[in-house]
Amino acid sequence: MATSRADLILHPVRMRLIVTLARRQLTARQLGELLPDVPQATLYHHLGTLTRAGLLRVVSERQVRGTVEKIYAIADNNTTLAAADLANASRDDHLRYFTIFITALLGDFARYLQQDAPIDLLADGAGYHQVPFYLSDDELVEMAIALNRALLPYLDNQPAPHRRRRLFSTVLFPDAESPDASHDAGPPTDTPEE
Repeated sequence: MATSRADLILHPVRMRLIVTLARRQLTARQLGELLPDVPQATLYHHLGTLTRAGLLRVVSERQVRGTVEKIYAIADNNTTLAAADLANASRDDHLRYFTIFITALLGDFARYLQQDAPIDLLADGAGYHQVPFYLSDDELVEMAIALNRALLPYLDNQPAPHRRRRLFSTVLFPDAESPDASHDAGPPTDTPEE
């Protein structure tokens, strides 16, 4: 049975490899240093899987002490899932994919907290919160376009001594607790009770 693109990308180790390689070119050794909790054999297995699937590419090879060292990169930024990639996913598939995403996010945050440096969310520009919005479908599209437009100028920033690599994650979905906005229209009015 063929593995779907979603299953290829939304695997805990492969997702971490993809995020680590985003906008970078790294060797397996460098990836191992950045992901020290991933065993070397597991790392090589998933690099091979992603490369064979065309999600990663080898940008160059060089001889290092009698062996060939490969430098990996994301292949043509094709690691984003499109609606078609998830079109046939079941509810269980979606829950599994979301669980993997949240688990990876939780792992990233745990690694941030385990740094030797003091944790200062404000100074680090880190945070987490949930904000409800009331949006029509058209307003949701407008918000997504505005958000993408705001982020676009920063996506091509290259590593530099004054820049720190930061992770930006988004989660957006309808509130299952409020399927009908009519009863959430706002604060109660001051009409007298009869």
